[in-house]
Amino acid sequence: MREAAHVAVDWGTSSFRLWLIDRAGGVLAERRSDEGMTVAANSGFDAVLQSHLDAVHAVPDLPVLICGMAGARQGWVEAGYVDTPARLAAILERTVRVPGQSRDIRILPGIAQRDESAPDVMRGEETQLLGAFGVDPADDALVCMPGTHSKWVTVRRGGIARFATFMTGELFGAVAQHTILSHALAGADDAEDVAAFTAAVVAAREDPARAANLLFQVRSRQLLFGGRPEAARETISGTLIGMELAAELAAKARDVRITLIASGRLARLYGLAFGALSVPVSPIDADVSVRRGLATAADAIWAS
Repeated sequence: MREAAHVAVDWGTSSFRLWLIDRAGGVLAERRSDEGMTVAANSGFDAVLQSHLDAVHAVPDLPVLICGMAGARQGWVEAGYVDTPARLAAILERTVRVPGQSRDIRILPGIAQRDESAPDVMRGEETQLLGAFGVDPADDALVCMPGTHSKWVTVRRGGIARFATFMTGELFGAVAQHTILSHALAGADDAEDVAAFTAAVVAAREDPARAANLLFQVRSRQLLFGGRPEAARETISGTLIGMELAAELAAKARDVRITLIASGRLARLYGLAFGALSVPVSPIDADVSVRRGLATAADAIWAS
């Protein structure tokens, strides 16, 4: 019978993911919910975690390793930051133990870029990078990590050199729900309009300064020429993603290969976007990379 070695948790702003991991790194059980930092701050981090530990029958002395927003200033226990240029190995050295708990619960730190011209922070993505590249990366890479707050990371031998955050996912939610464009999306189903999406990516990549105009055209095009709400949704998404790619690809060589760390719909959308721009990508599943990163950290912390 496979025996649990530790519990791995990725605790985001709006999402919670937990895996019961065996000694070989395999997943024995999994839990997902919308009890992210915002919810847990009100209901109690320890109560949320314990409910999921009970659901997977985690024994009382099983250690727990957490990455993400549980370590933010507004989270459970502030875990601080490792400053860039940041060795990925330093993440393992700066874990913070949650006080007052009967079991060993630790939170991994985030990464801070203390550059007054480009200040930035990340929490959770550093663990995905650890899973994707290991403790001591041997090669350089340009990494795209889509999400509510997308990260673009320059990895150089040994760790993270620089990174930039784009509020692409959050902007999509704001534009789609809280502007006049919400009327254009009314009644949209799950069907994808790949042609509308890729055309919007290309238009925004070619002229990102016109992005606000391109977005309003979603509304005017539908009023004047009709069109399905799914096309409107994909045009908004493509425009915002195209803006992001325009910023990060502007100074890069045309033949640069991107490491894309993503899962689900975001993996598909960004894959389509890069394809529309003829930019080669090497995809890595985000769920796999975060589990692998947490396992690597857990092995280093609790190796016997």
